[in-house]
Amino acid sequence: MPLSLTAARNIHLAAQGLLQPPKQRADKDTVLKSIQNMGVLQIDTISVVARSPYLVLWSRLGDYQAEWLEQHLEEGKLFEYWSHEACFLPIESFGRYRHQMLNPESMGWKFNQTWLRENASQVKQILKHIKEFGACRSADFERTDGKSGGWWEWKPEKRSLEVLFTTGKVMVARRQKFHRVYDLTERVHPTWNDKRDLGNFLDDQRMQVLDAVKALGICKASWIADYFRMKKLAHPIHAENLFEHGLLQKITVEGWDEPAYFHPEHQDLINQALAGQLRATHTCLLSPFDPVVWDRKRALELFDFEYRLECYTPEAKRQYGYFTLPILRRGKLIGRVDAKAHRKEGVMEIKALHLEHGVSFSDAMAKDLAKTLQAFAHWHKTPQVQIQRCDNQDLKSALQVILE
Repeated sequence: MPLSLTAARNIHLAAQGLLQPPKQRADKDTVLKSIQNMGVLQIDTISVVARSPYLVLWSRLGDYQAEWLEQHLEEGKLFEYWSHEACFLPIESFGRYRHQMLNPESMGWKFNQTWLRENASQVKQILKHIKEFGACRSADFERTDGKSGGWWEWKPEKRSLEVLFTTGKVMVARRQKFHRVYDLTERVHPTWNDKRDLGNFLDDQRMQVLDAVKALGICKASWIADYFRMKKLAHPIHAENLFEHGLLQKITVEGWDEPAYFHPEHQDLINQALAGQLRATHTCLLSPFDPVVWDRKRALELFDFEYRLECYTPEAKRQYGYFTLPILRRGKLIGRVDAKAHRKEGVMEIKALHLEHGVSFSDAMAKDLAKTLQAFAHWHKTPQVQIQRCDNQDLKSALQVILE
């Protein structure tokens, strides 16, 4: 029996922890479990609302204490490295990324071999400084070249730290006001030993593929590599090969002209979906860097949701807003919100709220969105919600009445 597209969406959301509202108040352990469940938590520094990693967790957990994330990093249960992009990752997956650290030449702009060769002595000096004086931040080094310090003109010490980070000589020991604090890898992750612990590269890649499929819940083969931003997959770890070896399962989804794959651990989810027992009841806002939407092609194919981030688009050319947050409602992506938290004033400004074409207004939708906006604003400590613009006047009026 083939799965409906709605069922496929619900399996994906269930695997991501977004099918239903959290059943109990989050604690520190559930923050870690949520990251382990996703396999990766992408980092971004834009802060018009909560920075992306915190927002991704809020979408799944509701109200929680943001400092728990940093505490898990400092306690060594998470580490930072390049995955989908810069990410928080479960420490259990360190060995898979160690291969990249030891052989970084294929990492593109993230590793500048020429710069390292031309500045090798300076990199050694920074490493020596950390060995002798302990963990440090880029900000601990004064700028002496007279430049402004924009991200495209990192000071030499920052470049050195990033090279040391990418090559695995140092790790992020903790965050200090969201700034990275670097220390020697052997001090941050003292139980790791390359000679003893480094696994076979292909075996680690196979586990990465299996974890990607598990995190996606159900997927096309073409979606898999992007989840952890893997390079072209070797033939032995293609989805069909893994299916033939019993490591993945396969099913048909209505409207898809290719098979869908799922991890054997999700067989119960598949059975529930086939029996019509998976119901999507959660409504929330998503970060632009949430796993559900970060692959724009997948979001279009799975949710019929065309999405792009416009913060790098000149303001006059933006269609929806600077940092729009997709609206997930009961299994569908129904629109997007351009929000800004005015923290000092205690105001959550909804600069614009756009519904997708074909999404109709209903009282139930208004109630769901109002509840979500109130929870979103409360978590930001900006309890007053102000809606400036909405392309559906009935929805705007209903929201304003409910939120007063």
